[in-house]
Amino acid sequence: MGRSSRACSVLGSALLLLLLSLGSAAAQKGSTWKTLSGKAPTIVAKGGFSGLFPDSSILAYRFVEAASSPDTAISCDVWLTKDGTGICLPNINMDNCTTISDQFPQGKKTYNVNGVSTAGWFSVDFTSTDLQNVSLKQSILSRPYYFDGSSPIVPVNAALSQFKTSAVWLNVQHDSFYSQFKLNMRSYILSLTKQYIVDYISSPEVNFLTSISGRVSKKTKLVFRFLDERSIEPSTNQTYGSMLKNLTFVKTFASGILVPKNYIWPVTQDNYLLPYTSVVDDAHKAGLEVYAAGFANDLAISYNYSYDPLAEYLSFIDNGAFSVDGVLSDFPITPSEAVGCFSNLNDSKIDHAKPLVISHNGASGDYPDCTDQAYQKAVADGADVIDCPVQVTKDGIPICMSSIDLMDVTNVAKSQFASPAVTITDLKPVPGVFTFNLTWDDISKNLKPMISNPMSKFQLYRNPRNKNIGNFMRLSDFLAFAKDKDLSGIMITVERAAFMAEKLGFGVVDAVIKALDDSGYSKQTAQKVMIQSTNSSVLVKFKQETKYDLVYMIEEDVRDAAPSSLADIKKFASAVSVSTKSVFPTTNQFLTNQTNNLASSLKSVGLPVYVYLLMNEFVSQPYDFFSDATAQINGYVQGAKVDGVITDFPGTAHRYKLNSCMGKNAPDFMRPVQPGGLLSVMDGAQPPAAAPMPLLTDSDVTEPPLPPVSNTTTASTPSHAALRMKTDVSILITLLVLCASLLI
Repeated sequence: MGRSSRACSVLGSALLLLLLSLGSAAAQKGSTWKTLSGKAPTIVAKGGFSGLFPDSSILAYRFVEAASSPDTAISCDVWLTKDGTGICLPNINMDNCTTISDQFPQGKKTYNVNGVSTAGWFSVDFTSTDLQNVSLKQSILSRPYYFDGSSPIVPVNAALSQFKTSAVWLNVQHDSFYSQFKLNMRSYILSLTKQYIVDYISSPEVNFLTSISGRVSKKTKLVFRFLDERSIEPSTNQTYGSMLKNLTFVKTFASGILVPKNYIWPVTQDNYLLPYTSVVDDAHKAGLEVYAAGFANDLAISYNYSYDPLAEYLSFIDNGAFSVDGVLSDFPITPSEAVGCFSNLNDSKIDHAKPLVISHNGASGDYPDCTDQAYQKAVADGADVIDCPVQVTKDGIPICMSSIDLMDVTNVAKSQFASPAVTITDLKPVPGVFTFNLTWDDISKNLKPMISNPMSKFQLYRNPRNKNIGNFMRLSDFLAFAKDKDLSGIMITVERAAFMAEKLGFGVVDAVIKALDDSGYSKQTAQKVMIQSTNSSVLVKFKQETKYDLVYMIEEDVRDAAPSSLADIKKFASAVSVSTKSVFPTTNQFLTNQTNNLASSLKSVGLPVYVYLLMNEFVSQPYDFFSDATAQINGYVQGAKVDGVITDFPGTAHRYKLNSCMGKNAPDFMRPVQPGGLLSVMDGAQPPAAAPMPLLTDSDVTEPPLPPVSNTTTASTPSHAALRMKTDVSILITLLVLCASLLI
């Protein structure tokens, strides 16, 4: 099959450069595995690196070499054309994964596929010559489409000849389908095995596997593929669920089974894990290897994994009870990490110290922000520093609350305090119920916390069972909780200090200092105290009155910092927090190549850099991190050399510090990504370039001193006074109108 040789040459060169930039070392594991053979689980790249590139494309297959374990196998779902040529495609309906309907708009047909009437474009209606100008595209719409049209359809023999260094897995999904077209899949597969080494052949059809058993190399493993438990296997007319109970029969024609992952770890209707089944143990007792399918970093996984795909893989290979013998994944980099770097760490004493793991509102990916449960989870998950963003109540009590507007983080909208909401333009343009509108008792005794869902517009929600779990905490409660925990420090974030001083009559800086004094933090050295703010005036005041570590948070995305601004920051701060985009700029979710490096500029003047905000939800990450929170952390730590990460999921960041693949011998897949690397692979139109980010200047940093605390008290805020006046005026006007109408 032909395609522009120039396009393939360009793409091949770009991928080769990307491969070389990632390094060439390989991970070594000497541990014992609970697989049937005792060897490490096999990683199979389903259709190549199909989570990013079109499934079964040259791009997808080549990228496996660059970003996966060197022994990763590549898989090909085999289909036959009208003239008997085998091709690799992810689906029997070509319209889902190719441009076939553009080339042959009249080619749609309807066929019986294993008893199901199926409409679409089928390979059996086209010759290999017909398909020369048909290219591959992403079959999952949520994935990037910028690589569509870059690769022709790959013949099976081309895949086998071009990727001789990789193990190859061929899957034959519908052998019986071809008999109605006088095509013989069995003969085709047997002819392939005489020319090429085929490591695995799988099929969900018993007759096909029995027909080739004993006729292929003894080194070729035959794997029986289980479909949905209620589906009917066409050869035996039994359900796959019933066949699962007769594995000794399966052993007569196969050496392994391939099952959907929920056969092993089923989930509830609301997507929480149930106890694991006996499938792996039963299969191993029957002498069958077990391969699990259905892994993809950008699809919904059980809430138990906290949107961390690496945690899911580890539950299948390193749970202390069993290990599957292999996994099929759209993102083979993540199982490569799991097998090569993160397994068998329970007894490990490795701790790479960096990055400093700083929680963001506690473990807010699992529990409502700033609740006792969020902080307990953060400590249990290994956070080095837990944080408290300070707000103030109507009765002048400093509390830990991620938003000054209770509408954002509590159920106040459904409470007796929902009305009247007020608009304070200094804070936000829409009405809210603010912390200083209610007393501590109002909040703690009448409201419930509400878990944050920053990715809800993508229909991704955090831990629904915990959405209202936990108790609110005063600053004093937070300090008392943290003091005896295994932490390197605490971080207190102070914002809107000027507003509180002028409008509420509350000196938040003084209140924080007093709380730290009262709790004994000013007289201890076991835990460092960090004060963070986007306002230099706040940090200047703390510097004048305390010796705490001061962290300047750069709120906006900036490309770099002017030397004068660096000098200004050094006067009052001992570290800086910067946004992810300030470290790695993006355009349409792709990292861009950069000439300036804000992190390097800050570190060059002795300022440690903490990057915010890291989240596990894959939609929050640029494509270059492969929908993998661990790859994202690795990029910032190893690539940008940041000193700390501020994250909603401290457990993921803490586990990263324990991995066994750091340093000069790190394997390819643990090399940091190269910004702009994926953009260089694109053939043709690229995403539109993002507008250049501004430079941080001294005028952005320098602020006037905080205003003195006014005589206004939080019990009588301007918002309340204005609201009462507005209400009184409205009543007066209504009475006047009524009187006028009566006089008339």
